[in-house]
Amino acid sequence: MSGRVRPEAARSNPARVARPPLWLALLSLTAFVVLIGLGIWQVERRASKLELIDRIERRVHAVARPIPSPESWPAITAANGEYRHVAITGHFLHDRETLVKAVTEAGGGYWVLTPLRRDDGRLVLINRGFVPSEQRDAAMRRDGNPDGPVEITGLLRMTEPKGGFLRDNDPVHDRWFSRDVAAIAAARDLPNVAPFFVDADAGTQAGSGPIGGLTVIRFPNNHLIYALTWFAMAFMLAGKLYVSFGGGLFRRRRFVHEPAGSPGVAVRRTGSDAGTVVEPI
Repeated sequence: MSGRVRPEAARSNPARVARPPLWLALLSLTAFVVLIGLGIWQVERRASKLELIDRIERRVHAVARPIPSPESWPAITAANGEYRHVAITGHFLHDRETLVKAVTEAGGGYWVLTPLRRDDGRLVLINRGFVPSEQRDAAMRRDGNPDGPVEITGLLRMTEPKGGFLRDNDPVHDRWFSRDVAAIAAARDLPNVAPFFVDADAGTQAGSGPIGGLTVIRFPNNHLIYALTWFAMAFMLAGKLYVSFGGGLFRRRRFVHEPAGSPGVAVRRTGSDAGTVVEPI
């Protein structure tokens, strides 16, 4: 004799609840760990970026000190030297200047890189500043090219050998898109050149000469947003894991057995040879 099972009874049976496969649980746990790791990594990167910004700010606003000695030039790197505020004296070699394509807050034009010969004969490229395209010809700004000894203060910058504006430098045709010190030195036949250049400070302009002090110092710092994004994704995944795999472990189920004929229960027979179905009144 067989009884009729109602749908509600089938759904209340824990053995009948379908669960995702174990491999999916392991994959989800791995993804959760990876997301948490990415969030922690972004937090650490943010701390490093804030330290870098603070260090550069202190260098930029420090009192200008004499440029490092030639003996230390090979050891200068972006980490230990870039944006250091330095001072240098010497004579400009205006006939060896190089124009490098530039886009600044003053518009499009060129950086004017001019070699400065020190008293010891060493050369340092000085980015004297910006000139608009109509002043590209040096003859139009001769009053801005001092002939005698000068003292320049500015920010020490590292060479830029990879080109710029998505274009490579073309020394053969004298087209420059980045301040590649070695390439410029070779093209202008300049010996004993420092492996870096100096961005001249504002106020160094003479006459119609280049406008200095336009160095842009910007360090994107979106690491906090990235960290919050990774953590949010991790906790969303954790919630999904709980619902799919762990929720049933904490869900309380009640099974009540009441004998036939007890109050609140009605017994209905469906046929002479059918089973008995117990339904609540």
